[in-house]
Amino acid sequence: MLDQISQKYHDESRQGEALMLESVDQAPDARKLFIESYGCQMNFADSEVVASIMLEGGFVTTTDFNEADVIFINTCSIRENAEMRVRKRLTDFKSAKKNKPGMIVGVLGCMAERLKSKFIEEEKLVDLVVGPDAYRDLPNLIQSADDGTKAVNVLLSREETYADISPIRLNSNGVSAFVSITRGCDNMCSFCVVPFTRGRERSRDAHSIVAEASDLFDKGFREVVLLGQNVDSYHWKNEAETEHVNFAQLLGLVADINPMLRVRFSTSHPKDLTDEVLHTMASKENICKNIHLPVQSGNSRILELMNRTYTREWYVNRIEAIRNIMPDCAISTDIIAGFCTETEEDHQETISLMKFVKFEYAYMFTYSERPGTPAAKKLSDDVPEELKSKRLAEIVQLQREHAFERMNAQIGKTNKVLIDGFSKKSQNDFAGRTDQNLVVVFPVDARFKKGDYVDVHIEKCTSATLLGKIIN
Repeated sequence: MLDQISQKYHDESRQGEALMLESVDQAPDARKLFIESYGCQMNFADSEVVASIMLEGGFVTTTDFNEADVIFINTCSIRENAEMRVRKRLTDFKSAKKNKPGMIVGVLGCMAERLKSKFIEEEKLVDLVVGPDAYRDLPNLIQSADDGTKAVNVLLSREETYADISPIRLNSNGVSAFVSITRGCDNMCSFCVVPFTRGRERSRDAHSIVAEASDLFDKGFREVVLLGQNVDSYHWKNEAETEHVNFAQLLGLVADINPMLRVRFSTSHPKDLTDEVLHTMASKENICKNIHLPVQSGNSRILELMNRTYTREWYVNRIEAIRNIMPDCAISTDIIAGFCTETEEDHQETISLMKFVKFEYAYMFTYSERPGTPAAKKLSDDVPEELKSKRLAEIVQLQREHAFERMNAQIGKTNKVLIDGFSKKSQNDFAGRTDQNLVVVFPVDARFKKGDYVDVHIEKCTSATLLGKIIN
């Protein structure tokens, strides 16, 4: 997503665009389901779980919400802009509902708890509201809505991981798939709503993760992305406590499924990124050398106000560890401009940290106060919007320069690329990603197809894309 105060680089799965499940073979009398998702990768993965539950209940999917019997919108509460988009979309669905009596509209995910009363009672936009830990209850809730009762289940769980549910990969390219390894978050960052909308952190059974990744490989997938709000804090133990698996060990287990299966993960937290994880990554060729390590601010005082539990110095230490153990590792980040009490000097420390790291790409935002968070309760959002925007513009401009510098450094090199499919601009070109998650476009070669690995010699670049040709 690109709007007037933020820019995102390269990672298509986090662009906040709607995820619309594609139609499957349809039973003529089956009820039709339409799902649209916004926000992070976790939401997109959750929609695949929801699709599995609903298809098990006899539904089929449609790409046209006007013909749907049930519409779900899977929501994000991270920024105010996301909520505005969801509210507008619900208005569209309300209009469609007038033309199809009996249509059910439901809100899923992160907005469910905070806005349930507004959506159901005040604005009468939806028929049911379901939190991220209550998706198993969807068939019952739909039955209630069919009977004319507004249905709500926003209870959070300390156990639910959906480990036994096989997600429906209806929007997948057949090459890469998400695999959730944790749910919830125990990090109480002062600006973040996730602990309140997704509950406490819990780790999924390691055996179920390996089994799901193995099944994906057997079905032709060649990349899995392990997902969690904080993957580095993954720690699973069995009931007898005879088995313990941390994140480094889990990475190794998934990588050992097959050397042809690429392994990625997101998101890391600087306080939990261990040298053990870095050494595991370095030791396995099929674990991608790419780490998303959100810094948020380059100033230790601001980091303390954010309750990030690390300092600038600690973050620099983790960057140096990455560079020492994996010199070719790409690093991306999140940055917030204009957090509470941020001074010009604080902002300049963020700029200087960016110059030190030179991130491959970044997600950059102005601070958006979220109701109910510790920052909203205890801190004053006192940086003027105009100044926030000015600082963000400086951050974006610097990141553009660094991204182009990083891309330009690839010219003349040869990269192993996993073909995702055709380029968006031309069926004459393939598109794929390097180990470092850089997008590469190159002419189609009849010897290769989607899902193949090829060696591509990089000849030129734009600020966002490498351009080259196959040299296998």
